[in-house]
This record gives sequence, structure tokens and C-alpha cells, in this order.
Amino acid sequence: MSLIQLTIKGISYSQTQSGAYALVLSEMNGSRTLPVIIGAFEAQSIAIALETEIRPPRPLTHDLFKTFSDRFFIVIKEVIIHKLVDGVFFSSLVCEKDGLEETIDARTSDAIAIAVRFQAPIYTYENILEKAGVFLKIEEEFGEEETAESDSLDNMITHDESSFKSLTIEELQNQLEEAVTNEDYELAAKLRDEISKRS
Repeated sequence: MSLIQLTIKGISYSQTQSGAYALVLSEMNGSRTLPVIIGAFEAQSIAIALETEIRPPRPLTHDLFKTFSDRFFIVIKEVIIHKLVDGVFFSSLVCEKDGLEETIDARTSDAIAIAVRFQAPIYTYENILEKAGVFLKIEEEFGEEETAESDSLDNMITHDESSFKSLTIEELQNQLEEAVTNEDYELAAKLRDEISKRS
């Protein structure tokens, strides 16, 4: 059965499960998306790995896995979402060390958090995409195509921009540094967005 490569489309609050997030994966050469329900920690870990401006002061669990793997010359070649049972996805990490390939079972959320750090491709099978995939709606408005695309950390949080309007850029940057130091990544993302708007 042929593999279909997926990319991370975005992360948003789950409409069906309280306290959970929906990780939306999109097929590379098609219009289907694969929504995967994941926990808050994993959602935050994936989002932070996708960000370029936010770096935690201490390594998260998936960062530790990456450092450990690098130190012992283990490469994550790919992630395969290989099974779907009762709405739960099962995944594998395909690893390589000294020319030997091993496949390790993993939760899909952990596998993707690790794949992002290794810049490893994510795949699934046609039958899984056929069973659980959703077609992406593309609307044409004012002659431009707009997709339901979302940014990694941006859709994980509720924006309250009014509280930042009275702050200067320097004050925002100081608060951003403090938020990262305190590992408050949701606040850090809001502050980063406000700084970006003004730049």
C-alpha cells in the first residue's frame, strides 16, 4: 500500500474534547486533511518546535529526545501513521543507527513532535486518509483563494490584544523575554504577534 506524505497545517482547540487540541495534517499533493486530537502538552511542544522566535529556557521532553538521539548518532528517518482504531491513530518512528533500521511504536502526537525536530517526513496510508480524512474547503473571495490555514502557536491561544496596545515595543520585548523565561508560551506567542504587527 502506498504512503502519502503529510504536512502540518496547523493546531487549534478541539471542538469535540475539552482541554484537547486538533492537530491538522494535510496531504502534500491533494486537498484532504487529517485531524488528530492531541493533548495540550504535545500541542505546545509541536508548536514551539515550529516556531523560530520562541525558545524555552529548559529543554522539553521532545527536545531531550532529540539531543539524546543526536549524541548517540540515531537518526529519525520518517514517521508513519499506520493504523486507526476507534478514532485513535497509531504511529511508528523509523530510526537508523550505523546503517541499521529499526521501527518503534509511538503515540502520534509524540511521533510528530519528534518528526518536527528532526525535520523528518510524516506519512500515512491511503486507507487511513480515506477513512478519516476531511476535504479542505477553498473559498474564493475578491478574486483571491483563501484556505483554512492556521499558524502553529497562533491558533492554540485566544488573543487579547487590547491589553498590549498601551505598551511600547521595548516593553513588549521585555515582557516577551520574561514570558519565555517563565515558560509561559501562550503569553509569549501573543506578545510576539503584537510585536510583529507593529514592525
